[in-house]
Amino acid sequence: MEISAAGRLEVRITAADVGKRVSVRCLSETGATEGKFTDTVGVLTSWNRGVLQITRKSGESVRIAEPSLVAGKVVPAAPARRRGPAASYGELARISARAWRPVESERLGEWELRAASGFTRRANSVLPLGDPGLPLDAALDAVRRWYGDRGLPARLQTATGAEGTQELLCAELERRGWVREVTAELWTGALAPVADRVGAEAGRVVLAREADEAWLARYRRKGVGEVALRVLGSGPSVWFASVPGEGAVPAAVGRCVVDGRWAGFAAVEVDPAQRRRGLATVVMAALARRALEEGASAAWLQVEEDNAGARAMYAGTGFGAHHAYHHYREPEAGTS
Repeated sequence: MEISAAGRLEVRITAADVGKRVSVRCLSETGATEGKFTDTVGVLTSWNRGVLQITRKSGESVRIAEPSLVAGKVVPAAPARRRGPAASYGELARISARAWRPVESERLGEWELRAASGFTRRANSVLPLGDPGLPLDAALDAVRRWYGDRGLPARLQTATGAEGTQELLCAELERRGWVREVTAELWTGALAPVADRVGAEAGRVVLAREADEAWLARYRRKGVGEVALRVLGSGPSVWFASVPGEGAVPAAVGRCVVDGRWAGFAAVEVDPAQRRRGLATVVMAALARRALEEGASAAWLQVEEDNAGARAMYAGTGFGAHHAYHHYREPEAGTS
């Protein structure tokens, strides 16, 4: 917190600091006695009518009444992570988008409108990486029309928690009644440690360039048809891994897309009856070794915030969160 020369806490932010990363301290409740404070760090996304809105790294929005402010200051962007590869949000957003391509896309300024007959939110949402070239309300109207023409709800994929992410856009969407459906995180890590992990089943992993019927039988997404196969097969260099099971369905599967220095992991699925045997680890290790052979050195993956088991496994392999991402859906008619 900012402390004056006289030793007093001071509020050194104003409405002119909207869009900047700030740290504030406020009284935790009306009329609280001295010492009952709450600290909040995030992007100041609005300051209207005596109320501040701050968006935390997780995407959570916090509203603070101006009279409760005790101290506040603008703070530098979050420091670079000390482990894993350095990367900007923009680089990772484009890399992850190339690894999961839609069937159809169109540009709206620097926004990309993506559609794939409803197969996954990522392939059926707008990726807004800059200026849409229109005022926001006009851009959102264009988005609604584009998705409405395809019989799909309008969605935007946004991010928070890193330099260059979209806290201000998230706040604007929420003010217009758009609903945040899903929050997940993109994690990064060095590739070599993933490749170094071995297990008893390591020699049984089979790699292929295409997903066959057996692989798809273990992959548990709904609606796996021709469109899904096109999305799954998209990317610069795609590999599918499987560990044979006792029957026709593999015990475990996984997918990796190699794109320059990056290897992106996805679709890691294990037979529930064979979990805790290290199968997910050996699948990722086999894919990582192939990615290293193709020149990759860094890795990324996406994990939902409530998937405790996967988060523990990835953290144990050296991965850490880079930023959070969210899918916003257009409000129901009459609710905006």
